Parts: sequence; structure tokens; C-alpha cells
Amino acid sequence: MVISKGFVFLSKRHLKMINAHQIKIQKTAHYYTLGTPGKHIKRFWIVCHGYGQLASNLIKKFTEIDDGSTFVLAPEGFSRFYWGGVYGEVAASWMTKKNRLDEIADYTRYLRLLYDTFKNQMAENVKITLLGFSQGCATQCRWIMREFPEFDHLILWAGLLPEDLDYTPHQIYFNTKRTIFVYGENDQYVTLERLQWQREFAKEQGINYEIRTFDGKHTIDRKMLKSIAKEL
Repeated sequence: MVISKGFVFLSKRHLKMINAHQIKIQKTAHYYTLGTPGKHIKRFWIVCHGYGQLASNLIKKFTEIDDGSTFVLAPEGFSRFYWGGVYGEVAASWMTKKNRLDEIADYTRYLRLLYDTFKNQMAENVKITLLGFSQGCATQCRWIMREFPEFDHLILWAGLLPEDLDYTPHQIYFNTKRTIFVYGENDQYVTLERLQWQREFAKEQGINYEIRTFDGKHTIDRKMLKSIAKEL
């Protein structure tokens, strides 16, 4: 071990003593709902927020589709942080690149539990819509590809299909559902290059989808949301 100007440097001999471990623990998860689950519900939406958002804020957008027959469930990502670094508004995230597979497995179990809990309270013919906003798009796709839940509509809002997944063996599964890609024409994150990439990737993977655009930025436009909800 070498000490220099207040820093401690471990030799290779000491580094060999460090081992990484895992342990599964119970954790308190948070989610928000709009409406009352029950057999009267005709439409069940599960909506996943984007990076740096909170489910409590996202679900407010869905008051536009609160008609007494729609139930909206908004899970919140496990990881919270201060948006300003060490101060400011609290925000949440679904995952990072560090131990990403563990984080995906954790939120997959979480989403499956919520899905089963509330779906079992509704009629068998309830229409299920999975919506992801920004980072929430990848979140929805990844748990879908692990669990293959029953659903009717997938809405990717201001986010793309995750490129690290192979959808080709499951083309029939995906294409029996209705997939809609939505983005604002002034979205600073959905660039022309990214749009072109998604078109080519979806074609290569055999994924069919519709496109809806609105005059806006990286946000959920209430008017567009209400319009799409009427279609489903």
C-alpha cells in the first residue's frame, strides 16, 4: 500500500482480496393509481415514467382519460436521486449500466407483481395498454420480453425500442398487438438519426408500428394522449 498526498493506493496483492457479492433483500416500492380497479373497468393502462421523473407527476397527465371505465397504474423506479446533484427536486430512474441485468430483473419482478395483482381484479376481457415514456419505453419492452404478459396495445412515447433485444423469435406475439410510436416534432432527444435507426431496426426485427406526432417537445401531450385513448 502506498500513501501519497492524502490518497491511498492499493497494491495488486491487496486488490486480489476484494470480491463482489449479491444478496436479495426486501424493498419498499411505490406506485400511483388513477381510478378504482374492478370488474367494471374496460381499459387498464400501465404507464412507466422516464429518466429523472416521478410516477406521481406522470400520472397527472392521465386525468385526461379518467372516464370511470379506465384504470391507470403508474409504478415508480427504485432509484431516486436529487436532480441537481446534491440538492433540488427528487427524481427517479429505472436502471443504469452498472449491474444492469440485476436492475432489470428487479423491476421485472416488480412490474409482474403489480400487473398480476390488479389484472386479477378486473374482467377477463379488459383491454390492457402498456405505455412507456422516454426511458420507460425500454423498461416496458424489457419486462415484456422477459415475462410475455397479455396485453393489447404498446405505446412507445418519446423513446425507442431497446437495441439489445432480439424480437425476431417473437414476431407473432408482438404483431398481434397494436404498437404506436409517439413523439413531439420538436423533441430534442428524438432526432432524425434516431428515427431513421428505429425504422431500420424495427423492419429488421419484423416489428410493425404506427406513428403519431404532435407539435411539441419531450413531453406527453394531453391532447394527443386523449386522441389515442379514444382509438383504443
